[in-house]
Amino acid sequence: MTDVSGKRILLGITGGIAAYKAAELTRLFVKAGADVRVVMTEAACRFITPATLQALSGQPVHTDMWDTRVPDSMGHIELSRDRDIIVVAPATTDFLAKVANGLGDDLLSALCLARRCPLMVAPAMNVEMWQNAATQRNVERLRADGVGILGPTEGDHADREGGMGRMLEPGEIFAEVAAALGPKALTKKKVLITAGPTYEPIDTVRGVTNQSSGKMGYAVAQAAVEAGAEVTLVSGATVLAAPAGVERVDVITARDMHKAVMARAKQADVFISVAAVADYHPVDPKPHKIKRGNGNLKLELALNPDILGEVAALAKGPFCVGFAAETEDLNANAQAKRKKKRIPLLAANLAQETFGKDTNALTLFDEDGVHELPRAPKIVLARQLIEHIAKMLPQR
Repeated sequence: MTDVSGKRILLGITGGIAAYKAAELTRLFVKAGADVRVVMTEAACRFITPATLQALSGQPVHTDMWDTRVPDSMGHIELSRDRDIIVVAPATTDFLAKVANGLGDDLLSALCLARRCPLMVAPAMNVEMWQNAATQRNVERLRADGVGILGPTEGDHADREGGMGRMLEPGEIFAEVAAALGPKALTKKKVLITAGPTYEPIDTVRGVTNQSSGKMGYAVAQAAVEAGAEVTLVSGATVLAAPAGVERVDVITARDMHKAVMARAKQADVFISVAAVADYHPVDPKPHKIKRGNGNLKLELALNPDILGEVAALAKGPFCVGFAAETEDLNANAQAKRKKKRIPLLAANLAQETFGKDTNALTLFDEDGVHELPRAPKIVLARQLIEHIAKMLPQR
């Protein structure tokens, strides 16, 4: 979906060097037939002038909470009431903190708090500011509150330091907003997703697990909700907040996950197995801490249930999507796994390039061949995956 014709967009601009990109973003929206109203912070006006945005949008630009052009000087209420969406690009660390914590001390932050329409933000900042624990807490809170987070991505910065924190390009933001405003490809569909690692106890303090943050699975859940699906997320232990609108089921072991999935699989239209499930579990976990001895410790491991394989084998079961994290021979191993599991679609990546990171690269394997999804933020790839699934469903 690349058509935003007739859509009413409020574009917010905050004070960062990436503000110059807002001019191109405005031009793209207007060229596509959108009605664009621009609101700028005082700091944004130091990077790009309101006159530029007024010329591009064809409408007055608003910067003042007490703007007398707005009835009763209620700009923080009136300016967003007829809008279909609010998009803030760039969104600085300061702005993210304000909205995440309910602070509205200027026009843009106040109208975001008083909005009745969806809000999407495109963060842009120095790599250290993006990685700061406070910023990450604020982003997770915004995501949990249903705010769409667009990027950021890795690349060069104005401070000549690279790394995560660079704002998405205007064309990428345009595509994300157009998708959010477009038809919901999975409306009325029930989607069951697994995410995160499983943990298999050896004793009360030790266990066997997998190196997974859960970020990809949670991104897929977010993308599925955006596509209109009713989403249930069966999750191993992670520090992530479930996306707004997602039913989350917490599990620990692979057998816990198996039980939770099988209880829900027959009611699902789509099953997406993203979790890093441990293949084995200790046969005899101890109810106390095993003390250090003088010799080697031997563990007997038993095979865990094949969750994806069992769901795929169900009569009249859901459309199944598998994930494969490989360390070598990606194509050969992924193709073999898809055929072994007898599933219509499998997404694969190299484990060493994704674990714990905010970006990923995926290769999709189906009956039509191989489809490369180049490296991008995980939420971007998740949306592309959901779009691919939606196109395959009518053929099922």
